[in-house]
Amino acid sequence: MLTNEGHRLDRVLVCSPRREYFQVHVEDLKSQNLLQRADPETAEEQHDALKEILRRFGADVLDREELPGHPNSVFTRDASLITPEGYIQLRMGLPARRGEPAWMAKILESLEERCAGKIESPGTLEGGDVILAGRAAFVGLSARTNQSGVEQLSGLLQAMGYEMRILPIMSPYLHIGSLMSAVGPEEILCGRGMFPEGFFTGYDALEVDIRTPISCNVICLKNREVIVASSEMETAEALDKKGHRVHLLDLSEFIKGDGGPTCLILPLERTS
Repeated sequence: MLTNEGHRLDRVLVCSPRREYFQVHVEDLKSQNLLQRADPETAEEQHDALKEILRRFGADVLDREELPGHPNSVFTRDASLITPEGYIQLRMGLPARRGEPAWMAKILESLEERCAGKIESPGTLEGGDVILAGRAAFVGLSARTNQSGVEQLSGLLQAMGYEMRILPIMSPYLHIGSLMSAVGPEEILCGRGMFPEGFFTGYDALEVDIRTPISCNVICLKNREVIVASSEMETAEALDKKGHRVHLLDLSEFIKGDGGPTCLILPLERTS
């Protein structure tokens, strides 16, 4: 179960790019929200390096095949949200990704994860817009996650005891995960000047300048140990100065897909 994104990562679901991520025509890039076509060999090497870091850390890495016709299925975080009471099947804001939640639900049910709820039309909500940290649920109201989706999610999470902290997300940022990540049970990495006063009450907030859409998008392996895209050296240096162990990873081919480190993993289990 997932209780806090800042806890130790024990089990994670990924989807290696083998075919679909590369089968996108130039004229279809916009509808798929892909910035450029990725280089297949480099992308596979980078994803393999991510899995190696996760496995070396000790996480159980479950690798599933891409969903046919869905190049964004490599970004496993977005289709479902894992909670202490099971998974919530989400509903994608990007029409081209609408097939992914049902696909991910079948995968999760095969792993004996139970369903704790489902976001229904007209709601949209993507996993990159939700960060669970203790009893707080940080949620982005974005171009991908609408008011109906947030209201439906709030009903589900409040029944589990979560306090909802909701932030409007403006372009060029895709999700709240572009602006913040949990880097410990009570520590948040966040963009300087991007959040209202009191938004992180109860947490230690490490602020960094937002220079790209993934400046604050990092994977927490455990308290004070993180994976950071090698393009985000200022973020890495700030975390290092704060006492975090930083694993740098080249993710250039997934940045072309408008994704960062957390987008590539669906955490299934974390423990304190």
